[in-house]
Amino acid sequence: MEWLMNPWVIIVIVLSVVIGNLAALKATANMKFKHTKKTATPQEKEGKSEQETTIQNKTEDEKKDAQ
Repeated sequence: MEWLMNPWVIIVIVLSVVIGNLAALKATANMKFKHTKKTATPQEKEGKSEQETTIQNKTEDEKKDAQ
């Protein structure tokens, strides 16, 4: 019974449990998702348009600076 309390035996047991759980998770977690096209809500469209105008303004400023 004393050899069960040896730190090396405990480490080997813990590692084997962790590795076994990871292997089981890898084997059972083969989920495949279909890629569906997400439709944007009007609020998201407004947010995108604001971002696009900001990006366009930045690129125009960079072009002006380059000249």
